[in-house]
Amino acid sequence: MSTSEPTPVHPLFAEALSDMGLTSLAADVRKFPDATRTAVEAAAALGCDVSEIVKSLIFEADGVPALVLMDGSSRVDLDLVRDELGARKVTRANADLVRETTGYAIGGVPPFGHRTRTRVLADRNLLVHPVVWAAAGTPHTVFPMAPAALVKYAGATLTDVREKPLADEEAGTA
Repeated sequence: MSTSEPTPVHPLFAEALSDMGLTSLAADVRKFPDATRTAVEAAAALGCDVSEIVKSLIFEADGVPALVLMDGSSRVDLDLVRDELGARKVTRANADLVRETTGYAIGGVPPFGHRTRTRVLADRNLLVHPVVWAAAGTPHTVFPMAPAALVKYAGATLTDVREKPLADEEAGTA
């Protein structure tokens, strides 16, 4: 359950909201008494479906950080990310690179407002919901936004980088 008291917004995220003309979004940030580092924890705290949670995941593509925005119920297909970025090798970034690149700790990385500019990919499956929830700079805070607006403010390329469920592959619909 979220608290109803005023939410202290992470300073870097607050600065980004101000720079983007989204200062009023700070009032929509919800803070939780316990960390919501995973999509499952965030969905349980909000009482929504896990697919309505946005995972902001940092990868290294040929040594260069890239952000992938994915719905909470899906996994990223690294081969699709590699192809989309035109990279030879894509791996998950370690915690130090995530913090260095974004300014935030894993579990609290928002979809925009990072310390450095990175290439951003957003999986098309995010668009199936009227509203999605994303981290607001800490593992204890989230904010709601229409997915198309989130993609726009993140400067993301809309693409298909979701790992296909095994049932789809077996049915020949992958």
